[in-house]
Amino acid sequence: MGQDKALVQLAGRPLIAYALAVLRQAGLPASIAGARSALAQFAPVVEDSAPDRGPLGGICAALAATEARRAVFLPVDLPLLPASLVAFLLDCARMTGRAVTVPSVNGFAQCFPAVVDREALPALSSELEAGRGGCFAAFQAAARRLGDTVAVLPVEWVVQSGHVVHPQGLTGSRWFLNVNTPEDIGYAEALLGALHRVS
Repeated sequence: MGQDKALVQLAGRPLIAYALAVLRQAGLPASIAGARSALAQFAPVVEDSAPDRGPLGGICAALAATEARRAVFLPVDLPLLPASLVAFLLDCARMTGRAVTVPSVNGFAQCFPAVVDREALPALSSELEAGRGGCFAAFQAAARRLGDTVAVLPVEWVVQSGHVVHPQGLTGSRWFLNVNTPEDIGYAEALLGALHRVS
């Protein structure tokens, strides 16, 4: 993107504002994990002591800083996610007691949004220290250490069952549009514009 992705504008708002809005609409306190303090104007920042290690470093920093049993993690580059999906994943994690809960789309597990139990922190930290920074592999390793597996909930099922809906009717597969290029921004803006014309 040529700049901090969190501050890239989508339809007049920075991407960070979309992620924070999803958490807040799901009824959760929102903070920014693994970020530079320049983003503190948007929400409290949990700084990562090793920011060069990718998202897993931010996840570990946030889990170490929270007193909550579970934390929900969203990236800034999925601005079309509905808050109802986050709330449903969190409810499922609470009911099942699973260490990590994520959605899947078309049979493929997604790294985010992820609900992670604080008990997973030691295993996630071990993966990070060993130089294995891939989030999903670390989630699997943490779940195994706790005698568990990663809970994967198909988005298609939660939509068909009526548990999760997009406020503007966007189909489930579009929720996971990953905004990484200026072209992606243009496509997301076109989708949002079409939704506003319909609603």
